[in-house]
Amino acid sequence: MTAPVYLFDLGSRQAQWLAARQTTIAGNVANANTPGYRARDVEPFADVLDKTKLTTAATDDGHIGFTPSRAEASKVKKADSWDTVYSKNSVSLEQELIKSGEISRQHSLNTSIVKSFHRMLMSSVRTS
Repeated sequence: MTAPVYLFDLGSRQAQWLAARQTTIAGNVANANTPGYRARDVEPFADVLDKTKLTTAATDDGHIGFTPSRAEASKVKKADSWDTVYSKNSVSLEQELIKSGEISRQHSLNTSIVKSFHRMLMSSVRTS
């Protein structure tokens, strides 16, 4: 019996999340001069992934496990993350550009992983 492969679904979900986040960041940049505008961001992908209930399965005792206690995300207070200017606008173009760069790197990593997995899958099909 073969186990279902969810990596393509996971890659697709992250790509959709990255697109939504990029759209949100672009909206922040577009409203950088709008008085009273509050910068927005989307829910972290880890939280979205937690809601999908996908779990990893160790098929061999020698596989490396993941324990959430080793990799904890730190909470950032909203008051610490945004500078509010005289117009009561909380968009920091520098922070938005940094986020945009992070999104680009995450998208490149996502694409590379999916391509590598596809090559491995195709290689295993050819040798079978």
